[in-house]
Amino acid sequence: MVCGCEGNKIMAKITLRIWILIIVLMLALLMISPSFKEGVLIKSVDANSTAFNNGLMQGARITAINGQLIKNIQDYTKAVSIYDGNTSKKIEITASNGDFVFLTDNAPEITVTNVPRTKIKTGLDLSGGARAIVRPVNVTLNANEMGDLISTTSQRLNSFGLTDVTVRPTRDLTGNTYMLIEIAGASPDDLRDLVGKQGKFEAKIGNNTVFIGGEKDIADVCRNDASCAAVQSCFPSSGGGYGCNFAFAIYLTEEAAKRHADITSKIDVDASGQYLTEKLDLYLDDNRVDSLLVSSNLKGQVTTQISIQGSGSGSTQDIALEDARKQMNRLQTILITGSLPYKLEIVKLDTISPTLGREFTRGIILLGLVVFAAVSIVLFVRYRKIKMTLAVILTMFSEAVITLGIAAFIGWNLDAPSIAGIIAGMGTGVNDQIVIIDEAVSSEKSGLKDRIKRALFIIFGAFFTIVAAMLPLFWAGAGLLRGFALTTIIGVTVGILITRPAFADIIRKIQE
Repeated sequence: MVCGCEGNKIMAKITLRIWILIIVLMLALLMISPSFKEGVLIKSVDANSTAFNNGLMQGARITAINGQLIKNIQDYTKAVSIYDGNTSKKIEITASNGDFVFLTDNAPEITVTNVPRTKIKTGLDLSGGARAIVRPVNVTLNANEMGDLISTTSQRLNSFGLTDVTVRPTRDLTGNTYMLIEIAGASPDDLRDLVGKQGKFEAKIGNNTVFIGGEKDIADVCRNDASCAAVQSCFPSSGGGYGCNFAFAIYLTEEAAKRHADITSKIDVDASGQYLTEKLDLYLDDNRVDSLLVSSNLKGQVTTQISIQGSGSGSTQDIALEDARKQMNRLQTILITGSLPYKLEIVKLDTISPTLGREFTRGIILLGLVVFAAVSIVLFVRYRKIKMTLAVILTMFSEAVITLGIAAFIGWNLDAPSIAGIIAGMGTGVNDQIVIIDEAVSSEKSGLKDRIKRALFIIFGAFFTIVAAMLPLFWAGAGLLRGFALTTIIGVTVGILITRPAFADIIRKIQE
């Protein structure tokens, strides 16, 4: 009976606000989702390589090679070191999307990384890579033109086998618009070389150019109309998994249509009678990105409408369907935008070493521990109450975890400014908690509940001031301060809506 009474007393002390804090904290931990899977993750696969042709896919996790367990990059490097380019050897790869066996004389043409331990994404400051702020030379773009530039640039970078590419618009305080490009694992020379080229799109049959991307030869591309652009069918593949076919219509200009008729009139029909013997090859910056069959009924015909067909694949039907949609959108984008009509200049170019990023991460963790310890000591010396000190520390920890959980949920890449924003939010939280404690321990004759309400009123006023100060930073510095502003706003918002009210209830219970 005594134990039951004590349990009821403890439950009675947990108010609704404290329950909300506990529930949100648990949800944040689920969003972060710690992972203990072993292996290496495939970041990219070279197009038309042996690995690609045998089914290795980006995003798959390799767990064993030739029977040897692969736990990290070091194990992977050791396992593939025997393939030195001299003689062909059999390689057996066990991955999350199947088992693969083929002959090769070199290591698989793939790039890998360790399996992420959480769903938290890190930016270049922590993972390493290159960042460029780019603008077109002597041209002012509107929103639609900037969107086309971003689509084309993303396609170009992806066509070179680069992964973890972020391309987005940004602006400074004066209203100038730029394009921000971030690529994990790339060097400044790589980025300068890729962005410095205008690029060109060509569709060829043999050595003859049928049409080029952009308005000169492409009058229109069907994108958002299911009657002329859709994934048509999905089916089990003979080698396992699924495949899905897609088709969409493009509309050529009269000049391009006549050129297509002249070229196709000289090509034979294959044995099946359905297609021409030569394919329509799509090239981006002289690199072939796709090959399409040409229907036999288009031979020598002046037609402005052509059906572009292709397929996607995956281990399940849903994955294959998503891949088909992605491939269709990819082709539509390069057909619409084609070559860049203007030259780009790099305004600012930065590079971050992965080693430096790891050292920075260790430094941040150490700094966090030092801050926790320093705050604990100061609070205990000031108030001489261990319960209050623990309440502040636990609230700081809760705010940091919830902020990280929200960042993981929205897929935000945490960089150095973002981490600084989390620390700033925690510092603001400690200030607010001290205000609540000072009001709670005040010797004024007004009631404890009224004093805590007054503290929360002061904190609400400070919250709106901080948000008002952070919003301009979200747009300033060509977007490089967005992470700091965003995580600071998230941190103080979490505090004002969840942790501050819960902390106030905790302090009130301690005082009572």
